[in-house]
Amino acid sequence: MHKRVRTAVFPVAGLGTRFLPATKAMPKEMLTVVDRPLIQYAVDEAREAGIEHLVFVTGRNKGVIEDHFDRQFELEKTLEARGKNDALRELQKDLPSAGHTSFTRQQEPLGLGHAVWCARDLVGDRPFALLLPDMLFKGEKGVLKQMMEAYEETGGNIIAVEEVPHETVGSYGVIARGEGPDNGFEVTGMVEKPKPEEAPSNLIISGRYILQPEIFNLLAEQTTGAGGEIQITDAMQTLMSQQKFHGVKYEGQSFDCGSKIGFLTANVVYALDRDDIRDGFLAELHELGVGREIT
Repeated sequence: MHKRVRTAVFPVAGLGTRFLPATKAMPKEMLTVVDRPLIQYAVDEAREAGIEHLVFVTGRNKGVIEDHFDRQFELEKTLEARGKNDALRELQKDLPSAGHTSFTRQQEPLGLGHAVWCARDLVGDRPFALLLPDMLFKGEKGVLKQMMEAYEETGGNIIAVEEVPHETVGSYGVIARGEGPDNGFEVTGMVEKPKPEEAPSNLIISGRYILQPEIFNLLAEQTTGAGGEIQITDAMQTLMSQQKFHGVKYEGQSFDCGSKIGFLTANVVYALDRDDIRDGFLAELHELGVGREIT
């Protein structure tokens, strides 16, 4: 019987420099895809998968994220008084239950591995999920839920992966695939940003993990790696010599919203999936002379 995964960690301390000046005073995680912040999509995915405790690793100027997941009594009263009941229900639906969110600070930008280590006391000695909010996934079933289903079978550590053109693997963390089905195969190795000719596969790590708590001890002793930062990949490589890792080649579409192209693409795809704005959006695209092949 595997220990249940109840906690998810969201590293949200990054500076978002690729979206300046928009992110000068607003966290990049609060940038909206249509009308929902990126961090809300990640939280929705975690809650769908059965996560009960949401841990946010924040930094300076990130207080608005905490406010987003708190009640806004004045706003709620105003919506109620104006009869905007649909909007009020939407706000209440997204609100985590009292006591189900925790916030801790990463006081220096020392890398993703360091951000995860900062959550150690809030996670404790149980397995946890790690979700990078920059990555947005669209599918019938959330990526973390697919991973949870694999975890129930395999236990250990789980990494979500996707297939990319082989010539582009040098921009990603890449895994070596062992035996097993797409929804739970053994991971036999991983390497960060390999040359295409040296890559063990074209399966890249996609920003979703289920990790065992022993990762924290390794991160505490981890020296800096690429970019002078403490890398989660380095700690996972060490942990792989001690514990099993499995991969899930998830079903769905991914958007790297840490890039402008990925972010804009996500907005278009999500807008076209909305019954309330699809037709109007298509009409505007057609007026501009684009999107005529979209129906």
